[in-house]
Amino acid sequence: MKIPPLVEPGRALTVDEVRRYSRHLIIPDLAMAGQARLMNAKVLCVGAGGLGSPAIMYLAAAGVGTIGIAEFDTVDESNLQRQIIHGQSDIGKSKAKSAQEKIAEINPYVNVVLHETRLDTSNVMEIFAQYDIIVDGTDNFATRYLVNDACVLLKKPYVWGSIYRFDGQASVFWAEYGPCYRCLYPEPPPPGMVPSCAEGGVLGVLCASIGSIQTTEAIKVVTGIGEPLIGSLMIYDGLEMSYRKIKVRKDPNCPICSENPTQTALLQDYEAFCGALSDAAEVAVKDSTISVSDLKSKIDKSENFFLIDVREPSEFEIVRIPGSTLIPKQGFLDGTALTNLPQDKPIILHCKSGVRSAECLAILKGAGFADATHVSGGVLAWAKQIDTSLPVY
Repeated sequence: MKIPPLVEPGRALTVDEVRRYSRHLIIPDLAMAGQARLMNAKVLCVGAGGLGSPAIMYLAAAGVGTIGIAEFDTVDESNLQRQIIHGQSDIGKSKAKSAQEKIAEINPYVNVVLHETRLDTSNVMEIFAQYDIIVDGTDNFATRYLVNDACVLLKKPYVWGSIYRFDGQASVFWAEYGPCYRCLYPEPPPPGMVPSCAEGGVLGVLCASIGSIQTTEAIKVVTGIGEPLIGSLMIYDGLEMSYRKIKVRKDPNCPICSENPTQTALLQDYEAFCGALSDAAEVAVKDSTISVSDLKSKIDKSENFFLIDVREPSEFEIVRIPGSTLIPKQGFLDGTALTNLPQDKPIILHCKSGVRSAECLAILKGAGFADATHVSGGVLAWAKQIDTSLPVY
């Protein structure tokens, strides 16, 4: 779909700017007017992580006049495998400030605005109103629905990307011209059904593939060149090295972008809407949760129980709690794990952080294993509180 340029051209380029952006200026479709639009544009990147890193770097290199960065996290060593805007010396530093420093090295002509806060319903409208277009680099459903709904209400284009292991997706959601994110995904997946990158992993370079697509789409929308991914979902398979596009149609009954939106969908409680745990798991963990300190005490006292690790084998190889037996979550989902579980001793479940073990606990409770508990915080809590010599991931 061909759309008009989002941003009007700004001031004329200086001699230094002509020299810097010369490879853009000699492209007939872009030329001086297109570069002037980029220099006059205000782009907000939500997140300075895996997707945000390449997006921010290429937006800066392209000469976008103002880049906003909404990010409240700090740089962790586990980020460096894919979040290329940060380096070893940035560990422990604010991701937003780290990104700002890299932008200054890439292009000193770019104005950087930092929003070092967690986006929520109290601030999203005020922050988004300052920008022409929103580029989303987040990795959780609650924030995606929040970003989408705010963009619809403010009539802003929303450049979206998603990554997992070897696969990626990208699109441009803009209710003024096509569907929004809710038209594609009316509701989030059931809790625990889709692992995050922190649980399932991601090939680092995949971030560059999808992040660069997002940047390309943002440039196209700002300058009005080409046909953006409005009404199309781009799906990338890194292992097969294949790209394919799927048409996405506007939902006439969409709760947010239809002619008669459902008021309850407008800037709702997104954490509750995308709940981390299913209702069954919420009930199961209420009185059947122990801490890593409780588990350590049971081990020290040589209590008789069966400790199950519900993570994947690759995770089990990285770090494990002593005495645990690996039975991946899938065995609980399909029921195959239940037949070999002991009936004569308590069962204690754990995973990486406590989400997967909570879901498995609900399955055990439903199957009649009354004396079953799970470990809050999982192996991460064990490595941070009990045995700090163990690695975390």
